[in-house]
Amino acid sequence: MRWSQLFADLEGQIAAESSRAFEWDVAELTRAERAGVELAARLRADRGREVTVMLRDGQAVTGELADGAVEWLLVAAHARQHLVPTAAVSSYAGLSGRLVPLGEVERRLSLGSALRVLSRDRRRVVVHTDAGQLAGLLGSVAADHVEVVLRVGEAPVVVPFGAIVQVRSAD
Repeated sequence: MRWSQLFADLEGQIAAESSRAFEWDVAELTRAERAGVELAARLRADRGREVTVMLRDGQAVTGELADGAVEWLLVAAHARQHLVPTAAVSSYAGLSGRLVPLGEVERRLSLGSALRVLSRDRRRVVVHTDAGQLAGLLGSVAADHVEVVLRVGEAPVVVPFGAIVQVRSAD
């Protein structure tokens, strides 16, 4: 064997090892980057896309992903709007792999913020909870609970945010 062939073979082995190391580094960096991706960034990227959201109570909500933040998402299904706390979601179908980084505003839009908008609009809603449904108007919205006014003049029902599965527009 000539020395030139020996050195060429050695250079080939070094190049192959270098290529394998590079591919491993790229894969490791990709995994590390994906580990920092928040679900809300995927939801923001897919606004306008049709999705199916499986809720923890077994219901499925299918419609256009209208908006979303860290603690909630809004799905428009036909004439109804569904405000869904992200804590009530079991799975999503139909999301792309795209991302839109969250700004400070999106990070600060809490479930309470979204419920305050609905309360201010004074529209009838149906609040789905772990224990059933409540139809009425949203009253005051506090840090971790909301009042649902079933009938004017009666005491409201207090619902902790953690019990809410979804709030949808009434028929």
